[in-house]
Order: sequence, then structure tokens, then C-alpha cells
Amino acid sequence: MKKSVLGSMLLLALLLTLVVGCSNNNSEPANNEPAAETNGNEGKTGKTKIQFWHSMGGKNGEYIDKMIKSYNDSQDKVEVIGTFQGGYQETLTKLQQAVPANTAPDISMLERAFVPLLAEAEVLADFYPLLESTGMSEDEFLPGLMENVKFNDQLNALPFNRSTPLLHINKTMLDENNLKVPTTWDELATVANALVVKENGEFKRYGYSMPYASWYPIAMIEQLNGGFFNAEGTGMGFGEEGVKTFEFLKEMQSTGALYYPPAQDSGNIVNSMFASGQIGMMMESTGVIGRHAGVVEFDYMTAFLPMKDKQATPTGGANLVMFESSKNKEAAWDFLHWVFNDPKGGQQFILDSGYVPFTKKMAESAEMKEQWEKVPARKVAYEQLEYAIDTNNDASFAAVDQIFLKATEAIMYDNADIPSTLETFKKEAAELMKE
Repeated sequence: MKKSVLGSMLLLALLLTLVVGCSNNNSEPANNEPAAETNGNEGKTGKTKIQFWHSMGGKNGEYIDKMIKSYNDSQDKVEVIGTFQGGYQETLTKLQQAVPANTAPDISMLERAFVPLLAEAEVLADFYPLLESTGMSEDEFLPGLMENVKFNDQLNALPFNRSTPLLHINKTMLDENNLKVPTTWDELATVANALVVKENGEFKRYGYSMPYASWYPIAMIEQLNGGFFNAEGTGMGFGEEGVKTFEFLKEMQSTGALYYPPAQDSGNIVNSMFASGQIGMMMESTGVIGRHAGVVEFDYMTAFLPMKDKQATPTGGANLVMFESSKNKEAAWDFLHWVFNDPKGGQQFILDSGYVPFTKKMAESAEMKEQWEKVPARKVAYEQLEYAIDTNNDASFAAVDQIFLKATEAIMYDNADIPSTLETFKKEAAELMKE
């Protein structure tokens, strides 16, 4: 049953209070380096102005500005004004404030874990009629990125800057120890333990690591044929799968095969240790390939996440949404249609930034294939989309994810009992999902 807009916005505000302050969910954080407030265009007479909020700072923010300028220069009817709103959660906070105040943008970048939250609030436009109006189909987008975008028979979001976690590998270190790239949990345990260096009771080198984030244990639960949410949407979809996942991680942690970092700044810590040779492998986002490929002083490669009973990998990053309140849907769609179809649009942004391609045409383009040939690590993320999962298609995901991370902290940092900690989490999650 659909909620009223007011009721939905109250739900949104309630869930948001649970989310804000949580530094990461099950995808990589957006680049939060400072960026200019707009793309430099203040509005030109005669053009319909479209407000586009995004979460890309630093170099990725420059690539967004470049894309927007290319569109604005390509025609004389619409002007897109891009505004950096901070990281994903900052953007969500501002949207939550803007929607009831009737000051929401026409379109926005939205971390895909937050799409169900706004879809439940009934504030997102339906892309189905817009696609149809220009002869497009949802089938043009890669299926591995389309599992968290449809609600109440509507298409409320379309993929843009998306990623997957990968196994990043110091191939030189493996070769020096006559080790092969691990493809299963058992092989990961063997290789990671073989890389451990311990001197005078202290670990000088660890086998592998991962940032503090939930998408790694979620992937492992799925690889054991469990699910994060159950099929009915009333609670969690795992039992022993969760216990086995954390038992494996704790066993690896106890031998130095796994270095589990502190929650604060975990991504930078893990990536720095990997680059300096303090760990041999790491589970990390597609988004850090540019930080290592052609930069580190060793043979660097990526591979699929090691599997257990089956292959499974979550997806991360953000989608694009349009707001139902927009008075300029036709003009906003003209821009998005260009982003999805013009080689100077989203394709160029993907080539510049290194996120995975999001349309079939883009993945098959000569430009993308040339990039993969130059940087093979980038192609692995695309190939892994065959096994993509998206387990956050519930409006309560953001809040549930936060308490899942707290359970993870208790287990990984405080050696809490695994079965009882997960049972407590599941009871709390089921209560949240009832609200």
C-alpha cells in the first residue's frame, strides 16, 4: 500500500537520522575532495535551466563538469547547472531537506543504496515513459546494474557511476612465493597465510585486507547461498551462512592472513598498506584501480572475488534519478538521453573516471575496449557483473546496514560471540523493517 507523501517523508527523515554519521555502507564512498559549487555556467538567456546535483569531488568532479559543458555546448535549448553537494550521504541529507521545501533539483546523483528510500517516499519520477518517448529500453542497460531501480511498477533510477569490489593483487609478491591467484576461499586462505611475515611476535606483512564496509561480508554470505534480506522483505535471509562468513574472517585474522583495519579512514589505510607491500592482496572497489595501476612499483592486477559455493559480488556507486516535482522533465530527459547515448556524454565520463560501463553499447565500444587493453584491471570489474547481486532493494537498507556494521565491529574488533551477535542483529533488523 502506498504511503502519503507526507508520511513517506517522515519515514525518510526517521531513517536518515539512523544513517547520517555512518561513514560507509556496502559501497565505496564518493570522492569528497573539494569541488567548485557549479560547473561555471550561470545561465544563458533563452535556455531552460536544469539543476543537477552530484557527489563527485576532486578529479571525478572535473570529469562531471567536463561532461556538462560538453552537453551545454552541443545545443542551444537547455543549460544544465551542475552543483557538487558533498559525499553521497551529504547529498541525501540535502535532498531530504529540499523535497518537502519544494527546492529539489530536477535530477540528482543518488547512491544506489538510497534509491529505495526515496522511491518509498514517492518523490522520484518514472523513467519508463521517458525511455519510451525516445525509443529507448531498459534492456539497453547492463542487467547487473538494474536490480535496485524498480519500485511499484516504476523505473525510478538508471545506473551511472557504478563499481564492484575486486581482489587487487601484488602479483610480484605472489610470483616470488610461487603462489597462484586465489579463486576460492580455500585458495585465499592458503595464499594469504603463505604471505604472512611475523618477526618477534609482530606481523610485518599480512596476506590480505579489506576496508571497513559491509559489502565484503555480504558478498561472502551470498557466495554461501544466503541472502541479506529474505524474499518476503520481513527480515534477514541468512542463518549459518553469516556465522560461517565471520568464522572464516576471524580465523584468517588470528593468523595474520587478514588485516582488518580500524573503521576510521579504513580505505586509505588499506590502500596505503597495499601500495607499500605490507599486504599482498586486498578486497577493494573498482574505484581504486587508478590509484595503483601504473603507479605502484610491482606487477599489479585484479581478479574476481574468491568464491565459495558460487560466484557473487555486490555492486556499488550511484545512479541518476529525476524528481517528480521537476517542471522541466522534457529538458532534463534531453540531457540524460544525451548522457546515456552520446560518446561525449556518460561514456567519456566512464573512460575518464574508470567506473564500469553502464550500457551494452558503451561496453562494446572501440574506446572502451582500447582502455581495457591498456589497463586490463578495469575489464575485470565489467566481467564480474555477470555475477552481480544487489541486496539493498528495501527502504530500510541504510538503517539496517548501520546496525550490521555495528555487529561487524563487535565481532571483528571485540571478539564478540558470532552466533549470538548475529541473532541480535537479525532481531533488531526485523523490527526496523516493520517500521
